Amino acid sequence: MDQKSKVYIYHTAVKWTEQRKGVISCEGKPDVEVATPPEFKGHEGIWSPEDLFVASANICLMTTFLAVAERAGLAFSAYESAAEGRLELVEGKFQFTTITIRPSITLKSGEDAGKAKELIEKAERNCLISNSMKAAVIVEPVIH
Repeated sequence: MDQKSKVYIYHTAVKWTEQRKGVISCEGKPDVEVATPPEFKGHEGIWSPEDLFVASANICLMTTFLAVAERAGLAFSAYESAAEGRLELVEGKFQFTTITIRPSITLKSGEDAGKAKELIEKAERNCLISNSMKAAVIVEPVIH
C-alpha cells in the first residue's frame, strides 16, 4: 500500500478529576494534566486545549522539518521554535485565526542557508497538523 492510501487512527481519552481539571491519556504514554485556561475561569500552570492546539502545530512543523532535513542530508546543530496562537471572537464564537511559528535553525558550518530555507518551507507545506487546521499557520524562520 502506498503512502497516499494509508489511514492511521489515533486514540486519546480524557477523564475529569475536579473543578475544571482533568487528565488526558493515551496508551503507552504518560498522562498529562489538563484544564480550562485562566482566561475562561480555569487554572494557572496547567496545559489547556488552547496550549495543546498551538503546540501541536509547533511540534508538527519541527518533526516534519526533521524528516525532510534528514532525507536531504542537511546538517544542523540546533532547532528551537516558539509559537503564538491568536484566539479571537469571530461571528460570536471563539476560534484561532492565526498561529505564528518562529523556528530558529542553527546550521553546521558549510551548510547552505538557502537549502535550509527551502526545507523549512517544504516542512510547512507538508505539516499534516497545520494542513488540518482552519487557522492560518504562518512560519517565520531564522537560519543561523
